Amino acid sequence: MINGKCHAVIWDVDGTLVDTAELHFQAWASVARELSRPFTRADFAATFGRRNPEIIQQLFGTDYSAQQVADLGDLKEELYRGAARQGVSLLPGVQALLEGLHAAGFAQAVGSSAPRRNLDLILGLTDTQRFFSAVVSMEDTQCGKPDPQVFLVAAQRLGVAPACCVVLEDAVAGVQAARAGGMKCVAVRFVAHHPDAKLIEAGANLVVNTLEEVTAEAVQQLFEKGGR
Repeated sequence: MINGKCHAVIWDVDGTLVDTAELHFQAWASVARELSRPFTRADFAATFGRRNPEIIQQLFGTDYSAQQVADLGDLKEELYRGAARQGVSLLPGVQALLEGLHAAGFAQAVGSSAPRRNLDLILGLTDTQRFFSAVVSMEDTQCGKPDPQVFLVAAQRLGVAPACCVVLEDAVAGVQAARAGGMKCVAVRFVAHHPDAKLIEAGANLVVNTLEEVTAEAVQQLFEKGGR
């Protein structure tokens, strides 16, 4: 049996802990309208989970100054937070898994491309702050997923080696980031942003429909199986 006290679970937020994808889409759509730029569901899917500066560059081009990029990102996040305050719920299985991992002694952290204010809002609305010993946000990184930086910073703050971490993700870029960081990864496809085949191709050790299928024991078994 793996000793949970020596291992950690790092949670992505959007699409894993909660489903706020539509709120993000509508916020980006509003920004695009203000800029008179096109914005489609395909554009959204191609950039979901990445940091705002990277998203803005990909969607709207490179002609904006650093300050303009920051202002556009701030506008988008204000729109998102305003919508999120109307109510956000945990995805199926999340509450039970948070509690089960805590009881088993696993350290837990958030590793997200979102701004810290967004994360604080979501964790507050869902009353889940108490489960996380570290929260790593956009402000703590210079590189977005699929770069592993966000997860490596989370592991460092928890004091746990990357090889002793499992990442919970829903996006291909997030799975790639976890694996690039030398971590195990469970991919959850409840929000259906990516098909199973793409998540497996990205390196997911386990793909589940919802986190109702995952327990602390299942996380332990990922280490007991060994290998990458």
